Amino acid sequence: MHATLPLLEATDFPALRRAPLETLQVNLGYLCNQTCLHCHVNAGPTRKEIMARETIDDILNYLAQSNVKTLDLTGGAPEMNPHFRDLVSGARTLGIKVIDRCNLTILSEEGYEGLAEFLAKQQVEIVASLPCYLEDNVNAQRGKGVFHDSIEGLKKLNALGYGKADNKLILNLVFNPQGPVLPPPQVSLQASYKTHLEEHYEIEFNQLFTITNMPIKRFGSMLISKGQFEEYMTLLRNAYNRDTLGGVMCRSTLSVDWQGYLYDCDFNQMLDLAAPLNKKSRAHISELSAINVEEQPIIVKDHCYGCTAGQGSSCSGALN
Repeated sequence: MHATLPLLEATDFPALRRAPLETLQVNLGYLCNQTCLHCHVNAGPTRKEIMARETIDDILNYLAQSNVKTLDLTGGAPEMNPHFRDLVSGARTLGIKVIDRCNLTILSEEGYEGLAEFLAKQQVEIVASLPCYLEDNVNAQRGKGVFHDSIEGLKKLNALGYGKADNKLILNLVFNPQGPVLPPPQVSLQASYKTHLEEHYEIEFNQLFTITNMPIKRFGSMLISKGQFEEYMTLLRNAYNRDTLGGVMCRSTLSVDWQGYLYDCDFNQMLDLAAPLNKKSRAHISELSAINVEEQPIIVKDHCYGCTAGQGSSCSGALN
């Protein structure tokens, strides 16, 4: 796999500093039941990196002492961590909002029976990957049969009350472009998703999040192999929108890797750019209670243009 960080080091992206910490985004491991072309984590069925119970306890201890309002769980498939349910129920007991970044197909995997019902009981907000509402496009990006299993997962969630206008169980979907292009406008694409999924599958959801593909790891390596890396970076730089800077997720979110180390965002985590946080070496979640993160500098590189191009991009979709 081609390394992308050397191509991103030199940058003129504006300096950023942290606002008060609101969200802890935790990567529970790189193990996944899928292998997607756009995955910036390089997740897959053969990955061995899984967060240990001791680190799960460190996270719960921090949440109990902090003012963090949201725990955002990602992977891989976060549900494949054997301690996933303990972390979710522990955070919910503390009154923390929990988000599960679910690939939908995990809901039908052997050994995960009752997962959807557990998420509903805990009132977990689901952010579900569905990079298109057309079967061929999804299968091309995520693997044969993924679209069918994703639709079945959505139907199961709808049956539990997820995505219904009169229900508190939130179901949001995520769109990623298939190639080196910017996402279309989120509002109009959401309308198309809602119409198509309702008419063809009787599926409902709350919001659609459009997310720009980042030029790192698996996607970045693919761009290099095809000779498209510089062209894509030029696209991102030319589409820079300064109005998105105030809303970039790194200002109010800290990313925690599967070993418990802290990063400014999930993308910096994948580039091994540990958050400085007044330390000469990387900080661990077990040390975070003693650190005031507000106004701390954020590490920026050229990939940050991916979050600020066009309508902007974050884990909660468009910024502008």
